[in-house]
Amino acid sequence: MTPKERAEKSAAAMWANDEASKWFGMELAQVDEGHAILTLTVAEHHCNGHGICHGGVTHALADSAFAFACNSRNVSTVGQHTMMSYLAPGKKGDRLTATASEVNVSGRSGIYDVRVTNQDNTLIAEFRGMSRAVGGQNFQE
Repeated sequence: MTPKERAEKSAAAMWANDEASKWFGMELAQVDEGHAILTLTVAEHHCNGHGICHGGVTHALADSAFAFACNSRNVSTVGQHTMMSYLAPGKKGDRLTATASEVNVSGRSGIYDVRVTNQDNTLIAEFRGMSRAVGGQNFQE
């Protein structure tokens, strides 16, 4: 099995049970070893009292991309610590894209960066996640 095939199979197993990402309206666009892209179109119910995309929605999108990237080797992995910097508002109708990239994996710990952009490639937010492998697999190999 190639690394990409493993990542895709791991993502399919996770997506099957990921009710939260589906509930938000996210779509899994791409996955490879150490990499994932998820998208979300900002709907009215994603907007806060200022009429812009709620920061928690943006964070959830980045966190889901992080999850698929750090589980791409079929090792059950969870987020240990995350941080997010908001740089521009997402607006109703925007198509947000969260692109997660692996920075480093050492032992059971990993570091991942996620960039959230809109359809015009405007940088909406930057996210950094630290992961921790907890043992087990997402699918049986």
